[in-house]
Amino acid sequence: MKKLIVLLLMVLPLGAIAQEVKIAFVNTQEVFMAMPEVSDMEKQMTDLNEKYRLELQQMQEEYQKKYSDFIAQQDSLTENIKLRRMQEIQDIQGRMDNFMQVAQQDVQKKQQELLQPIQQKLQEAIQKVGEENGYTYIIDPAALLYRGTSAIDATAAVRTKLGLQ
Repeated sequence: MKKLIVLLLMVLPLGAIAQEVKIAFVNTQEVFMAMPEVSDMEKQMTDLNEKYRLELQQMQEEYQKKYSDFIAQQDSLTENIKLRRMQEIQDIQGRMDNFMQVAQQDVQKKQQELLQPIQQKLQEAIQKVGEENGYTYIIDPAALLYRGTSAIDATAAVRTKLGLQ
């Protein structure tokens, strides 16, 4: 009985090795860039960046005006008013610094928020193509060091699954 169990344990791995391994590759960058959602995302990101750029430009103009006025009038100002105006200029500079940090974080958050569903849709399409065609592995060619002639290009199948031309 023990010998039979040992024999089965030795033979089972051979059955797993004998199974055919089908490997395909998908150029995810090509498919990703062809998805219409990507151009929508890029437009939204451009609009958001432009909104922040204009707001920052207004702050910079305010800063320049206050600074120029201060330099022009500093000799005629009392010490108390001079200190107050210098504080106003420093406050504007601090608001600009804070604004740039918040804007950068907001842009990154928005980009991730828009990117995530696109990546998920692409991943699901790749998974469906893999299941439908019985691929053991689907690999992105950007990560390959070598691709033999027997590798299957599943890029067109994924594009079709996503309804892309």
